[in-house]
Amino acid sequence: MLELAGARNTYEEFCIPMCVLPATISNNVPGTDLSLGADTALNAIVETCDRIKQSASGTKRRVFIIETMGGYCGYLANMGGLAAGADAAYIFEEQFDIRELQANVEHLTEKMKTSIQRGLVLRNENSNENYTTDFIYQLYSEEGRGVFDCRKNVLGHMQQGGAPSPFDRNFGTKISAKAIQWISRKLKECYRKGRVFANTEDSVCLLGMRRRALVFQPVMQLRDETDFKHRIPKEQWWLKLRPLMKILAKYKTSYDISDAGQLEHVNVRRPQHSDMGAI
Repeated sequence: MLELAGARNTYEEFCIPMCVLPATISNNVPGTDLSLGADTALNAIVETCDRIKQSASGTKRRVFIIETMGGYCGYLANMGGLAAGADAAYIFEEQFDIRELQANVEHLTEKMKTSIQRGLVLRNENSNENYTTDFIYQLYSEEGRGVFDCRKNVLGHMQQGGAPSPFDRNFGTKISAKAIQWISRKLKECYRKGRVFANTEDSVCLLGMRRRALVFQPVMQLRDETDFKHRIPKEQWWLKLRPLMKILAKYKTSYDISDAGQLEHVNVRRPQHSDMGAI
């Protein structure tokens, strides 16, 4: 879309209002907290993890390594692991080394001494070039020998199929209707002498969800927020939730609440004098 907007100086055919709707299971589109399809894929991952955990309940001391999709964006692995109760989730945004892998193995070794004798580990497909799913599987199998055995599962394109979730259905309906209204309004504003001519920055926008609000953002302004090499935003809102996974997995860690964020302003209707009289 940036290339189309830049080509307006040469080709007048591109001088029309353009609106981008974020639709990808990877949830790696800058300018939106959620993209269309990500919730459906996340539901598929969590459902699969729940089935795997249920099957593991009949077999003691077993650890499952599950590979998810998402490109270089670890949203599916991170949020799927948090929802499914995983012991670890390896993603590209938070680099890891052999020491962390060893710490995770030691944690699972201690976990096998408790009443919950099963483990779940998720890995984003592009989290690390060398620490592949096969490498992690072999490492866990060797280091856990005599304590637990290991299994691996590559979900693959199962995450892209199936019926859309209710959230994605409603989300797609809302953003489509809002985009059509925006394009119709822009066409009227840009109509001059029998033709449409739009070459302003705000005529090429992305419609995304920002804190539960649908917001139009010029794609030119999103250029600085994008890591084009890895096709991910430079800042990810869900990374703040990563410590919760280790806390729920009973690692010795704490949740940093120093970045408390901003409270949303709520308008409270004050009672009028007439209302007071009625009371």
